[in-house]
Amino acid sequence: MEEFFNNIPPWYRTAFLVGGLVLLWMIEGAIPRLSFKGDRYKHAGTNLFFTLTTAVVNLGFAFLIVTASEWTAKAHFGLLYTFPLPIWLHCLIAVMMMDLVGAYLVHVIQHKIAWMWHFHKIHHIDTAVDTTTALRHHPVESIFRVIALLLAIVVMGIPIWMVMLYQTISAFMSQFNHANIRLPKWLDSTLSYVIVSPDMHKVHHSHYQPETDSNYANIFSFWDRLFGTFVKVKDVTQLRYGLDEYQDDHYQHIGTLLKVPWEQTRQEKIIN
Repeated sequence: MEEFFNNIPPWYRTAFLVGGLVLLWMIEGAIPRLSFKGDRYKHAGTNLFFTLTTAVVNLGFAFLIVTASEWTAKAHFGLLYTFPLPIWLHCLIAVMMMDLVGAYLVHVIQHKIAWMWHFHKIHHIDTAVDTTTALRHHPVESIFRVIALLLAIVVMGIPIWMVMLYQTISAFMSQFNHANIRLPKWLDSTLSYVIVSPDMHKVHHSHYQPETDSNYANIFSFWDRLFGTFVKVKDVTQLRYGLDEYQDDHYQHIGTLLKVPWEQTRQEKIIN
């Protein structure tokens, strides 16, 4: 595994992620949890645009990630080098810590700090959540996430092959837990004790704020249970997606979404 992810060609990772996205999108069409209202292709096209912006940001920071990761491995710098660990345990803890810092914690912070929320909220404006929603992140938010990942790499001490492994798992899990697929209730519930299941994450996209501010995890669901941010609803089919201030159709267009962080809502104008 170490050899594979140390030398994995970019097109391998791209093929895996695109293949997972296409497979889940097809499954959604066959066994949807919620009926999709609107044009699935147009919706997917809007969200796919943000894959390009995320790729540009990640490419821009790739040198820093590789340099930081190789330095920690060479210098044996980081908490995971404090004690000798078998490679499998180092890898497991590394993936968990990158998920904690690079996904869960930075996600929570974006919900709690107002100026960061303005960039993150385009992810929540989607009123028809499906597997492509995993791709909808403002370019500035992508920078927040890369910086959080860099922090985890340096503090913990994580070699590059583990970073590649984590990013592959993380991207697929985000596609999976956003997917509009109908799993048997017992299976979805059982999965949610270890990993983030589709029904568990749907709650996070509710328009109702106490539900929006919950279920932040991406890979491992136990972070939400551990930090008290886990919420379960009886019937996810009754959830309404999106944000109340952004229900108009034009908020599903690429140009409008890019400008949303700098737009004052009606509620904010009243307060001011």
